Amino acid sequence: MSEWSPLIWFDGRLVPFEDAKIHVMTYSLHYGVGVFEGIRAYRTYDGRTAIFRLREHIRRFFDSAKIYKLEIPFTEDELVEAIKELVRRSGFDEAYIRPIAFINIRKLGVKPATRRASVAIGLVSWGKYLGKAYYEGARVIVSPWRRIPPNALPLNAKAIGQYLNSYLAAIDADIKGFDEAIMLDTRGFVSEGPGENIFIVKNGNVYTPPLYASVLPGVTRETVMMILENELEVEVTERDIALGELLTADEAFFTGTAAEITPIVEVDGIKIGNGKPGPLTRKLQSLYEDIVRGKIDKYSEWLTYV
Repeated sequence: MSEWSPLIWFDGRLVPFEDAKIHVMTYSLHYGVGVFEGIRAYRTYDGRTAIFRLREHIRRFFDSAKIYKLEIPFTEDELVEAIKELVRRSGFDEAYIRPIAFINIRKLGVKPATRRASVAIGLVSWGKYLGKAYYEGARVIVSPWRRIPPNALPLNAKAIGQYLNSYLAAIDADIKGFDEAIMLDTRGFVSEGPGENIFIVKNGNVYTPPLYASVLPGVTRETVMMILENELEVEVTERDIALGELLTADEAFFTGTAAEITPIVEVDGIKIGNGKPGPLTRKLQSLYEDIVRGKIDKYSEWLTYV
């Protein structure tokens, strides 16, 4: 069960959770203009708490804001310190962290009077995003909703309004009794999940859709590619993946800060491989757990201790 931190960092101040409010006529509530991040903090093997790849997430946060021409009135260092303080004050040894930047003015009309953003940071004690699917493997459906094309919205930005597309796919999968959805791009090639990147394994080779297939450049996606190449000596090829290739893969898995590494064992009722999480996926899960919990020294630079 999720539990929210009692404090929210809001425009430079720590405020009680219940007092972190905006007005119902706030611009970004009506037009979906804003950017956000998802970051995890883990309890390490030595009992401390560390935030995983915090700097990379904050860099993407600022990049997303730049793309949407939002002006964040804080530095990267200030937000890094704010997140560290918030984690310390929360009392949680593990947490999912959500920074968000949005236009906090009361105005109707698409063109805002200012592009200066408010920034809020909350965190929640949160388990596995896809629940038991992390252990048993996810049953997924190919969504009837196509991923937004990159010439319609900048998909290298993690932006609020873009997740309407993800919402439609995720809620459709849920209504139909599946754990998650897989979305195709407008060309018909495999893109990603509503909130996850995707990889497939075939004959010992690993493939993932390229960024131009309407893919968010995930921090966990990049992490997994580096783990595969550095630890398992498996090169990852970024290329278009046809739906038929996904259905006949030996293994498939999602990656994401929330989802971590979650096996995919069924797509549209068709078993992937033998219908159980594959050996390479299991190795990746184990290595990822060791890295985020500080067990492998060579990746210590990815950890920000609080």
